[in-house]
Amino acid sequence: MIAAGTADRTAGSSPDEDRVLRHDEHVMGTVVSFDVRPGAMPLKEVRVALRRACVLLARADAVFSLWKPESPMSRLRRGEITGADAPREVAEVLDRCLEAKTATTGWFDPWAMPGGLDPTGLVKGWAASRALGALIDAGVAGAMVNAGGDVATAGEPRPGERWWIGITDPDDRARLVGVVPSPGAVATSGTYERGPHIINPFTGLPRVRWRSATVVGTDLSMADALATALAAAGGQGSAFVRAAGYRAIVVDDGGSVRAIGDIESLVGTR
Repeated sequence: MIAAGTADRTAGSSPDEDRVLRHDEHVMGTVVSFDVRPGAMPLKEVRVALRRACVLLARADAVFSLWKPESPMSRLRRGEITGADAPREVAEVLDRCLEAKTATTGWFDPWAMPGGLDPTGLVKGWAASRALGALIDAGVAGAMVNAGGDVATAGEPRPGERWWIGITDPDDRARLVGVVPSPGAVATSGTYERGPHIINPFTGLPRVRWRSATVVGTDLSMADALATALAAAGGQGSAFVRAAGYRAIVVDDGGSVRAIGDIESLVGTR
């Protein structure tokens, strides 16, 4: 899980670089937290952009939720509609899923999930990236969108500074196993809240070889899929993470923290 701030408030002093707008949105079965740095942008305009970002999240939930029987993804899964009948976002997400399946040598495979097609392991990151894009396109100086542990960032929290993301210990929420600078995307999968819910696509059974896997890179939808696949694959997943140009911090079954690739962290391994 990613450590991030919450609350609905505007904080900071009058200089542009000190202004912060934070907001929590309950959507997609989780809490999506926004940390927005307006820069010189008027707060009224920032709030309009934030509402637009939240509308995009609600749209993703309406299209892809498998908890909603009449969502296009639920209907596609049951064979009631075809891909051609589905909203355009479905084709975009499934294309990304196919890329992720190839990149992970099949360890991420939405077509092999129990009950049928399930792109959930990529949709949250994809939706968070779209929400972030709405804010950046509007002109904010920087923003972080944390969708239940999948974090997309852009711009700067303050001029000359980087976004740093904390990774909590799956066995002790009060402890950090790493704090990493975000190049745009930081995604975590593991046994934090839902236990061994990650499915081994080759067997169809729940399987987590590592307690947590945090993947760092440029694209959150791919980082999201890689983290899910890495948690299931364990050590053999190191190769596909490196091949994709991403890096990772994992907590293995023995509780040891290890790095995959050259990754900067303010907290060492235990």
